[in-house]
Amino acid sequence: MPKAPSRRLAPIRQLVEVMAALRAPDGCPWDREQDHRSLRSHAVEEVYELLDAIEAGDDGEMAEELGDLLLQVVFHAQLGRERGVFDFDSVCQHLVDKLIRRHPHVFGSVTVKDVDQVWAHWESIKKAEKAGSKHERKSALDGVPRHLPALMRSQKLLKKAAKAGLTEVPAAPKAGERKAMAQALFDLTAQCQAAGWSAEELLRAESQRRESAWRRAERRNSSR
Repeated sequence: MPKAPSRRLAPIRQLVEVMAALRAPDGCPWDREQDHRSLRSHAVEEVYELLDAIEAGDDGEMAEELGDLLLQVVFHAQLGRERGVFDFDSVCQHLVDKLIRRHPHVFGSVTVKDVDQVWAHWESIKKAEKAGSKHERKSALDGVPRHLPALMRSQKLLKKAAKAGLTEVPAAPKAGERKAMAQALFDLTAQCQAAGWSAEELLRAESQRRESAWRRAERRNSSR
């Protein structure tokens, strides 16, 4: 039977050892049968539970949920270690290197005036990093995760499309219209439910249709 790690170790090293023990041949049957794909929904659930704790302003719950989210990282890192492709240390090193590389205004000689310049440098560096690789972002619409909730994904696509000049930015609503818009969104959801439709799936399909149209327009513009 695996032994608990020494308390003399730093907590993060204890966590890594605990995870390795859970995945050992004489470890936990449930942990042993998991893989990257089977854990996907758990990571999403932990993020939402963390959001609930943040919204509630519950520090104790926040610390616990952060730990649960960290468990997902350590779990995937252990699976990567077993496959010989990455481990927790390499994940951490990759993140450290990226943060230093993408913050030349902190760790280098670059000077920035405001947050907008910070974001501009970040995007420029990220684009250069991915250039020539299979992750190169050739379209202004690239980089929006497919599995985001439909409303969040549509908002990100709209923002990118507007920034690239692929769609017009609608006039901002008046402050007093906020409640009416919230009610309209809720009522549309209720109408979809009454018709037996999924509002999530309808919006996702429409976002995909708009995205395809924007990408076609983008290709036409680039070929001129």
